[in-house]
Amino acid sequence: MQKRTVAVALTLTAAALLSTALPAGATSPGTYATKTPYAPQQNPRTYQQAPKGFVPVFTENVSRHGSRAASDSEDGDLVLALWAKAAAEGQLTRVGERFGGDVKSLLAAMDKVGYGQLSGRGERELVDTAVRLRTRLPTLFERIVGNSERIDVVNSGKDRAVESGNLFAAALADNDPALKPLITPARADADLLYFHKSAGGEEYRDYVDNDKRLAAVLEGITDQPATRTAARNVLKKVFKPAFVKRISAGEFSGIGTETEAAQAVYALYSIAPAMSDEGSWNMGRYIAPREARWFAYLSDAEDFYEKGPGFSDSDITYRMANVLLDDFFEKIDAKRAGAGNLGAELRFTHAEEIIPLAALMGLPGSTEPASPAEPYTYADNGWRGASVAPMAANIQWDLYRKAGGGSKGRKGSKGSKYLVRMLYNEKQTAFKRDCEPVSKGSYFYDADELKRCFGRATS
Repeated sequence: MQKRTVAVALTLTAAALLSTALPAGATSPGTYATKTPYAPQQNPRTYQQAPKGFVPVFTENVSRHGSRAASDSEDGDLVLALWAKAAAEGQLTRVGERFGGDVKSLLAAMDKVGYGQLSGRGERELVDTAVRLRTRLPTLFERIVGNSERIDVVNSGKDRAVESGNLFAAALADNDPALKPLITPARADADLLYFHKSAGGEEYRDYVDNDKRLAAVLEGITDQPATRTAARNVLKKVFKPAFVKRISAGEFSGIGTETEAAQAVYALYSIAPAMSDEGSWNMGRYIAPREARWFAYLSDAEDFYEKGPGFSDSDITYRMANVLLDDFFEKIDAKRAGAGNLGAELRFTHAEEIIPLAALMGLPGSTEPASPAEPYTYADNGWRGASVAPMAANIQWDLYRKAGGGSKGRKGSKGSKYLVRMLYNEKQTAFKRDCEPVSKGSYFYDADELKRCFGRATS
């Protein structure tokens, strides 16, 4: 009965996705999954003002690296191998004749940038976000300069996170030269910002590599008729029907199956926007919006179960993110206690850290795990990689203190001494439901209330 329920749920999802009507030539939203380039999610002019008398005294964030080239050339190599065979046999469609040149051009651009490295667009994402941070909190940065407070920059130690942090810090200094001597040399902390590969992620890695339930649900989601239908529809744009049949029959299994080939096309489609500064590739001509949406769903399903909310009876995918959440609270506590002279803490990491942190914190879109009997689908779960962890995704906490209160503060709104506001991809965002804001509808929270609702309160 359970297997039948799962199959029915997946079939309904497939039908819903593949029948989505879109205007001719339209681009389906959200089809790039976690490869979606970054865009701030709110106009700062619409932010709530802090309660009367409160001023910003500290800010901290964690940011994913910016848009980047693909990790390697594997997807391009796969489809080019098939394309070359088809070209030699006259088995390319008219559209497909252009495909090889576009793929080669895209691969060349990524090779020039460096596989896995920030693209020009990714660099701009970080620079622009830094400038907006400085503009958003002018009095805080004036305070940091006036008090000679430090701006700490921490990264995962991986190239694209290191570069992201360096670009962000340099943009702050360029925007306000007085900040330059206050920015400390960047340091790497893999335990904090690459925890899925550090000692604290050992149990998690065993889950990803060996958990039979995980393997079964992902296989069930991927290995269904809708995937094969979508794959053939993608391949038919490039190859003539007879050649597609040969791919589907497994004639070229040494190169890739029909699903692997279509997923490779999708991967190139989804990475192309990140490379927009390096060239123009209309990869959308090789994959229709409904097929792109289906393969985005398959990508999201893998991230959902391997990094996100996952199964409702387990927290293995996000428990390890506590080390990062603890660091947020520790920096807030140190500022409140007047310990040290830190004015800003800037962290740079990866989707593998942002996604579990979002689930741990209960951020919008990351609140609902999947029942073991009812797999994740777009129809009944709002989790989307494009909104949870696009390129350069960021979570920011701003600490406000009652003006004139000294390091211990003075009771203000609802008796609060210190308030915290959160921005998620630069959108003011409420903390999870268990946390009570200082007033109904407010995005400001008493710092002690946050410690209570996240289980960090000390007796």
